Amino acid sequence: MDTAIEAHGGSVTALLEKGASFDGRLTFEGTVRIGGHFRGEIFTNDTLVINPGAQVEAQIEAETIIISGAVKGNIFARRRVIMHPPAIFQGTVTTPSLRIDEGVVFEGASYMPKN
Repeated sequence: MDTAIEAHGGSVTALLEKGASFDGRLTFEGTVRIGGHFRGEIFTNDTLVINPGAQVEAQIEAETIIISGAVKGNIFARRRVIMHPPAIFQGTVTTPSLRIDEGVVFEGASYMPKN
């Protein structure tokens, strides 16, 4: 996973690790990694990484989103969304570039804008 982060934007600027939980609105710059429980809204112009074991129920807007945990909600990525196993996604994805690796559970819809 660290290689994926380096390839998509550099070092981690904040971390919500396994065992931690947060409800609310998160805005940030740089790369944030979530490994615990998050519920609410996430907005960034940068990269969001959701680790294996994470439980996220949120509306997410970001440049790049890398998912390996469980996500429920609507996500919008201006650049790309990448899902690695053991990711479980339920909701709607809107992004110009979507990669879903074999072994990912995807329940929902995807939209790929032309621009």
